[in-house]
Amino acid sequence: MEKKYKPVALIILDGWGLRGNANGNAIVLGDTPNFDRWTRTLERSVLDASGEAVGLPDGQMGNSEVGHLNLGAGRIIYQDFTRINLAIRDGSFFENEVLVTAVNKVKQNAGKLHVIGLFGEGGVHSHSNHMYAIMDLANKKGVEPIVHVITDGRDTPPENGLKYAQTLEAYLAKNPGVAATVCGRYYTMDRDKRWPRTKLGYDLIANHVGSDGRTAVSVSEAL
Repeated sequence: MEKKYKPVALIILDGWGLRGNANGNAIVLGDTPNFDRWTRTLERSVLDASGEAVGLPDGQMGNSEVGHLNLGAGRIIYQDFTRINLAIRDGSFFENEVLVTAVNKVKQNAGKLHVIGLFGEGGVHSHSNHMYAIMDLANKKGVEPIVHVITDGRDTPPENGLKYAQTLEAYLAKNPGVAATVCGRYYTMDRDKRWPRTKLGYDLIANHVGSDGRTAVSVSEAL
């Protein structure tokens, strides 16, 4: 007789975490009878979902992308974030063949190196330190970086954009480079194929269509 197997479901609850402190803890304070019953009656284990346990730097918050990559892997999957950090630390970042070739090409053709990226410390899609490393590489090669700032109000608090703009301007005051545009990720990183929204970010960067600001800080304050 053919053996019948019961189905097994892998159910991912994004954002569901376990923490003993009930203060501000919606999961502990909420009415969750099914989850409470499973906790009482079924075998279970608890996994760390942040920091070094999932291939991120110590103390770095986890996120859905990182969690999905590590599920079922049976080992730590070191994230791009961590690998880039290590490359910057040991200096191999500044010898990366693709990056060095690109910067040298710009210099040979007396061109401009446009650096476009999400500024912030969220560590999900980017990190400001990586942007500064690219600018450092350009400056070492004698190429002035033209920076297009995308502010992050999703993986970092919305008001933090001002802090990152101030840090960028302090860097540019000591190093060659210029902040050319500032725009929020709501426009430039829309994932729902809303072209009228994305077009605003595209026109700003490609066609200089937007509101003029004297500094990255003044624009961030306006945003």
